[in-house]
Amino acid sequence: MKRIGFIGLGLMGANIARNIMQGGYAMTLFDPNRENMAPLLEQGAQAADSPKAVAERSDIVFICVPGAPQVEATVEGEQGLALGAHEGLIIVDCSTSAPTLTQRLNETLAAKGVTFIDAALGGTPTQAETGELQAIVGADEATLEAVRPVLECWASKILHVGPAGAGHTMKLLNQFLAMGYGAIYSEALTIGAKAGVTPEVFDSVIRGSRMDSGFYQTFFQYVLERDRNAHRFSLANAGKDIRYVANLADDLNVKAGVAHAIEALYASALAEGAGESFVPELSDIVAKRHGVSFSQ
Repeated sequence: MKRIGFIGLGLMGANIARNIMQGGYAMTLFDPNRENMAPLLEQGAQAADSPKAVAERSDIVFICVPGAPQVEATVEGEQGLALGAHEGLIIVDCSTSAPTLTQRLNETLAAKGVTFIDAALGGTPTQAETGELQAIVGADEATLEAVRPVLECWASKILHVGPAGAGHTMKLLNQFLAMGYGAIYSEALTIGAKAGVTPEVFDSVIRGSRMDSGFYQTFFQYVLERDRNAHRFSLANAGKDIRYVANLADDLNVKAGVAHAIEALYASALAEGAGESFVPELSDIVAKRHGVSFSQ
């Protein structure tokens, strides 16, 4: 079986790595926070002291880090993957990153006989735990088939959307919709409250209608029940993702006024120090600015 490396053991990464191990694959791990590795080391994984060391011991390396700067450092930084890369190595980036970086790394590493592809994640931490994520893959057909058995350990749906970079592009478009919903719900709730429409009344109309969705339901599980665990995606990550969307639009010379407006709302929440709050809590931030509270 292929030797697997995994870098980045946060909320999503740790569960993905665990599912790969349960598929019978030998695993080498690296995370700057060694505590993140401890549970998987107890289950038989091996620790490496750098991404370089992970590359040296692996046939396929997965990256699951916060964003493009971390991806770039993981691959090209001091003791990065590129320094330990060998011909035939496949690197799979599961982070939410910039498509332009993905395409550049694909081209740069190809000169070393290394293949860099993207397999962006669709789903929740709960789905990561149960192995039921979507893998949104940007790769050539041959590389996809080479990594498919490993992807199947953690993804119930594998979507091939194009060449390297296409997975990250599609993920950003998904995040555009998601963060847009979060912004719209937050402002709609405050407009409604100022007009005398409670969140409960709002929900009675939207739930079960054409405007309902899984995103809506977890968002409103927080709004109505104050359940912070219902929708665990931080405003820091949301702000980063929508910023990438706006940047991509700019790079493509698309006048994306809506994307920039959504970016500005999330940026304003981050400027207030709300990065560790989850996306549904944006509703409280917007409400507070207008003298409204939903927590009573």
